[in-house]
Amino acid sequence: METCLTLSARALVTHYRDRTLSPRDVAAALVAHIERCEPKIRALYGYDPDGLMREAAIAERRWMDAAPSGPLDGVPVTVKELIATRGMPVPKGTCVTPLVPAAQDAPPAARLRESGALIYAKTTCPDYGMLSSGLSTFHALSRNPWNLACNPGGSSAGAGAAAAAGFGPLHLGTDIGGSVRLPAAWCGVVGFKPTLGRIPIDPYYVGRCAGPMTRTVEDAALMMSVLAQDDRRDAMRLPPESIDWSDLDTSLRGLKVGVLADAGCGLPLDEEIRSALDATAAAMRDAGAECVALPAVMTREMLDGLDRFWRARQWAELETLSPADRQRVLPYIVEWARTATQLSGVDAVRGFEQTLKMRAATEAVFDRVDIVLSPTTPNVAFPAQAASPTDDPTRPFEHIAYTVPWNMGEQPAISLPAGFSCDGMPIGVQLIGPRFADRRVLAVARAVESILALPARFPQLTLEG
Repeated sequence: METCLTLSARALVTHYRDRTLSPRDVAAALVAHIERCEPKIRALYGYDPDGLMREAAIAERRWMDAAPSGPLDGVPVTVKELIATRGMPVPKGTCVTPLVPAAQDAPPAARLRESGALIYAKTTCPDYGMLSSGLSTFHALSRNPWNLACNPGGSSAGAGAAAAAGFGPLHLGTDIGGSVRLPAAWCGVVGFKPTLGRIPIDPYYVGRCAGPMTRTVEDAALMMSVLAQDDRRDAMRLPPESIDWSDLDTSLRGLKVGVLADAGCGLPLDEEIRSALDATAAAMRDAGAECVALPAVMTREMLDGLDRFWRARQWAELETLSPADRQRVLPYIVEWARTATQLSGVDAVRGFEQTLKMRAATEAVFDRVDIVLSPTTPNVAFPAQAASPTDDPTRPFEHIAYTVPWNMGEQPAISLPAGFSCDGMPIGVQLIGPRFADRRVLAVARAVESILALPARFPQLTLEG
């Protein structure tokens, strides 16, 4: 991969300021790189190379005049398809959505544009964003750059693949049950889900967050400095708060870490992931942290209740379609959601109430520990054509037991690369902190990233000519 494509966003901005690299240099290298790699991984939607080059030339002039428009001026960025960008339709991953151009940028896209970031493409997602997969009836099948036979995960599928493949340093996903952190783990990058409302988003919903997907924790924090701004379109947003996102210096000495190895339900934990978790805990202990075992926070009842509620919610949307259009939606989604017709309203409400039980269980954890360390995913990889790791619509969420409770509890959580399997596939671990402690979670993550000191490594496809 060209040298400039391995640089962090922070490094790019430093080079722009020093005039040792220009936005146009980076854009040209990126366009050539995408031309080689995108046909293999199919991560992008609405890709505009000509627009990227035009905007990069304008950014270059601003830097030459020592007048950058913001902290990300000239840095290439992608935005998940579900996040509206002005003039671009939002198909929601499905072929049945009318392709009406968005009238305005959603809050996270608006903040990125105001910062000078070059939004050059959207990234793919599955139908309705309701799969941890790159499978979609609208987008081409997205694949994992580490092994094209494997899935990047989802629903921020294209964002995970693009970040791993070096399609720029910064990518923005969304996460309602793990949709930033799961593909980050499976693709070997950093994925941060902030406290609910820290990044205003529209449409907003219970547990739904936008979050950075990057190659370094510092770049995730840099994105947060831009994204965590007030926007009244999100009625669930947090009050504006002055946070120094660049302050990531911290010691792990004295930190009480709860190690959550048992998800409580769902797929069994792969032994290679358990080994990576144990190695991370050992590294944190060596740095002065106290590590204690935590019991599971999730239960079968919680996961099944959430499943019932989400089925009812999805069927409510599918029911508005004509029978002909409903047949065009991904069959897995229809088969999964259709069972909601057998549920009563009381069943759906009781399912939703399980989200409140998750909230209580996750909040109680921080009476005992400062930070939680867990796996991000229970499995290392799964086939590219699968809708989920089980590929079974009767067991759709067996892989989210480590991630979804923190959405319902609203706590900040980050997935970090923690090594590779014997087959060369990435493994991720997750750090979670109490609500509102976003900067603290990033600081601890940066410390863990530093002590793990994994060598820089990129998928082989990005090195091919």
